[in-house]
Amino acid sequence: MSLRVVVEADGGSRGNPGPAGCGAVVRDAGSGEVLAERSIGLGVTTNNVAEYQGVIAGLRAAAELGAAAVGVRMDSKLVIEQLAGRWKVKHANLQPLAAEARQLIAGFEQVSLEWVPRAQNAHADRLANEAMDQQASSDQSGGGARPVGDPAAGTSSARIRPSGWLGANGTPTKMLLLRHGQTPMSVDRRYSGRGDVALTPLGERQVRAAGKRLAAMDGVITQDGVAPVISSPLTRARQTAQAVVDATGGELHFHDGLLETDFGDWEGLTFGEASEQYPQLHRKWLGDPSVLPPGGECLDEVYQRVTRARDDLLEQYAGQTIILVSHVTPIKALLRLGLDVGPSMFYRLHLDLASLSIVEFYPDGNASVRLVNDISHWS
Repeated sequence: MSLRVVVEADGGSRGNPGPAGCGAVVRDAGSGEVLAERSIGLGVTTNNVAEYQGVIAGLRAAAELGAAAVGVRMDSKLVIEQLAGRWKVKHANLQPLAAEARQLIAGFEQVSLEWVPRAQNAHADRLANEAMDQQASSDQSGGGARPVGDPAAGTSSARIRPSGWLGANGTPTKMLLLRHGQTPMSVDRRYSGRGDVALTPLGERQVRAAGKRLAAMDGVITQDGVAPVISSPLTRARQTAQAVVDATGGELHFHDGLLETDFGDWEGLTFGEASEQYPQLHRKWLGDPSVLPPGGECLDEVYQRVTRARDDLLEQYAGQTIILVSHVTPIKALLRLGLDVGPSMFYRLHLDLASLSIVEFYPDGNASVRLVNDISHWS
């Protein structure tokens, strides 16, 4: 009886390019039994190269097992669409990898290619991360990491560190700014900063709708790849970001610069409760961004933190479209940077739950705010 298997594959890079690894698991198509696993360190390369290496490793393992029919499942839309022939393989360093994968595919009687959300590819993702962890340990002990090749090299400025991102030409970095969905704290209109609360059922529906909206937007899913998703590490933002990743297939990263304001002793209080308990301080805070909530963080500090995060992201993702999942104050700070206006914006701009805003930052220092507080995807 012909062996039918499922190959689940993944790859990743910590830095893109950076220390990379790939993973693959081969399962019996009927029983789901694991027949083979691969976890391979790749030196220094990009996410896309690592993803191709993952599927190649999985296909090789399936061939070694004598499989006749293979179902390939990956959360990389780029690799799946390119191997299916629907997207062209443009980058020179990916072309030989795609050719190798296709040659392996030709050796089976039957092959299907399926994109799946990242949550459904957890086993291969774990193997890829284990490879990256082992490689990092080797690097720290002096082993070093060899460059594997960057498909973007020579064709894009995305990996070139701009000199203060001033005076350069080229396309802007487009930031799609998504606020997290509803939480119990937002229902009660309570100060919600560093408190780690989850989304409500309505919030989950809001962010699923937002994920579908983003997946359909120009520049998010292209033949060159999928826009990365960078999120605040707090649970409500993580859940929102995961819904976006499930819809787009993008890479998920976290950045502490996108954390909400630390409201200190006001955390969990309603506006009225904070006003009653701290009447003078609360009144000053509402008009002066340098005023600190007791034990917390002032808006000037948030603005400076977000500015550093913005600069960091412009270095890492210059000229790309990226999706940022965050909270009210950091999103207001990014829009303030885009508009080049004063701190009064913190007090005068309203942002709804699961709202989408867009700002573009150009290499020469100019910026353009394209959209603010759009909730048409769920309202």
